[in-house]
Amino acid sequence: MFNRTAFHLVMAVVVLAALSCRSLDAHEHWGMQEGSVDLASATTLAFGPDDILFIGDAKAATVFAVATADQNRESDRAPIAIQDLSGRLATQTASQDVTVHDLVVNPRTGTAFLAVSADTQPMIVMVTGGNQLEVLNLKKCFFSKAVLDDAPEDKVVKTGRRTRNPRQDAITDLAFFENKLLVSGLRDAVASSSVRELSFPFADQERGIGVQIYHAAHGREEETSAMRTFVPLMIDGEPTIVGAYICTPLVKIPVSELGGDADRVNATTVAELGNRNRPLDMVAYERDGQEYLLLSNSARGVMKIPTHGLAEAPGLVEPVRGGGTAGQPYETIDSLDGLLEMDLHSDAALLVLMQDQNGKQNLMTVGLP
Repeated sequence: MFNRTAFHLVMAVVVLAALSCRSLDAHEHWGMQEGSVDLASATTLAFGPDDILFIGDAKAATVFAVATADQNRESDRAPIAIQDLSGRLATQTASQDVTVHDLVVNPRTGTAFLAVSADTQPMIVMVTGGNQLEVLNLKKCFFSKAVLDDAPEDKVVKTGRRTRNPRQDAITDLAFFENKLLVSGLRDAVASSSVRELSFPFADQERGIGVQIYHAAHGREEETSAMRTFVPLMIDGEPTIVGAYICTPLVKIPVSELGGDADRVNATTVAELGNRNRPLDMVAYERDGQEYLLLSNSARGVMKIPTHGLAEAPGLVEPVRGGGTAGQPYETIDSLDGLLEMDLHSDAALLVLMQDQNGKQNLMTVGLP
């Protein structure tokens, strides 16, 4: 998430060896204190400078910055291949129910980190050499945190015939870009869809700004659905967020508009990629001199979307009915069918969590499409 991409862009008692996250350098330079990181959830990850891992804890409406002290070197970067990852994690954590919520790769070392819940216990797991798994020790580490004080209340609410807890979407994605942490999710407001910039080192934090989009599949303006995944990148020299929503509008927002006095921004809808679908993850990469977005989805496969033309895209303003698509073109990558989570593993490779036809989830390195 140029976090994952623009930046080149798991605690139950377990049998896993624990990796210390002590890092004096990060402590000195980034205003961190030594202590225990007590996660209520671990839903999304991003890397920052000096091997610092950002952990989005949606339930606590908090972003933690943790000094990982990742000791791997660039020369240690090797392909990863772990079959039945959930099974491996369940065995080693003596858990019945394991979910991998996100993955991210340290761009300096190629080390992969996973956001995991094991029988509801949140933890961060690192993939080390030889496809070994180690739990990041969060009981004694250097860290800092930012609490989102305008996050939705942690309670179940009813909207129409549906019930949901909006706190679960307080943090949906993270990206470190141009020395700030970008956070998408929901805020406690009428216009609840939100993107915010957090200064780092964390200081007095800005409240989230509302995002209004035109949802072509629904034929109306909307401002209450969270951006599910996004990447920051440069579009004709302008720092820009490109993000995707459920059902599946793709929008762009100049980063410069996030820091003003306005309560909301109007995003430009550059594509409608089909209804009855949930975007899962997105990265940006270059190949053969061209830049692309790679978007994984719950029901519409993996889309390879060229960024060429995004600067000039005027935005959709008319409905797109019947499950159709419009706007920015894309190519479906059939070889990546079943992709759940991903990040760049190198300039030429992608680390992916794939679910096969038998429901097993496999973690592997593959070539960029």
